[in-house]
Amino acid sequence: MLSILIPTFNYNALPLAKILESQALKLGIVFELICMDDGSFSNKNRHNQHINSLSHSKFIEHKKNVGSKANRGRLATLAQYNWLLFIDADSKPKSTLFLSKYIDMCDRPFDAIFGGFAYDSTLKDPNQSLRHYFGKNREEIQSAKRNKNPYKVIISANFLIRKVVFLNVSKHCNQNTYGLDYLFSSQLKTNNISVFHIDNEVWHLGLDKNEEFLKKTQNAVKALYTASKLQMLPAHNISLLKTYNVIVKLGLKTPLKWFFTKLKSKLERHLFRQEPSLVLFDLYRLGYLCSQ
Repeated sequence: MLSILIPTFNYNALPLAKILESQALKLGIVFELICMDDGSFSNKNRHNQHINSLSHSKFIEHKKNVGSKANRGRLATLAQYNWLLFIDADSKPKSTLFLSKYIDMCDRPFDAIFGGFAYDSTLKDPNQSLRHYFGKNREEIQSAKRNKNPYKVIISANFLIRKVVFLNVSKHCNQNTYGLDYLFSSQLKTNNISVFHIDNEVWHLGLDKNEEFLKKTQNAVKALYTASKLQMLPAHNISLLKTYNVIVKLGLKTPLKWFFTKLKSKLERHLFRQEPSLVLFDLYRLGYLCSQ
């Protein structure tokens, strides 16, 4: 009935697998759990190997890194059931009814159900302030608000989807870099996939350091620029791209690129503060996009 799929890279996914196995057994559902490491060669896989001892569960350690998108594709291909639950390894369900809430949605007329993300309100490491502040203010959104614009906030770290739908939609997402949720969202919208959001969050535990998150943000902007140029985003709700297109039409790309080059270092210093301005973060991303 349900294939629980955990893509991982250099992370101990055993605690998450144990939680999900326990909930599935209590529900008495037909399920499988597959965790796949994307060629990290990490010592943490010594813990992940214990997933093989859990009920209806297995851990696969690949010897070649292919990227998160391809790793998800391999998981989906291996899955034997019609419903796929993707959950990132660095997550933890907020509720003991986490699986139950998703199972209740399987009889509803939707193809993809997104549970949402949550962040601990207490910042434990100031070196993770940018990722924490961004997530807390831009990703931790109640389902009522998300459902008003269902393709706007698509977070692929925690969602349920029909296998046939995922395989069909993901084949159009042929890039393999950080920040492809916008491309996934565009394909869901383009293909008229019925999307519904519920309040079934997971805690995001594996927060990036500030420098790492900024680097990933840059890679995401590059991927957005490439996808736009290749016309891979026929339908989207990406505010950053909409603003960029207006700037291009007004002939302001070159001057904004010049200003960004001059101010880039100062912006980065501000973004590494404990409470960074998300307005400046948006300006940083826009300036970086204009620099491509």
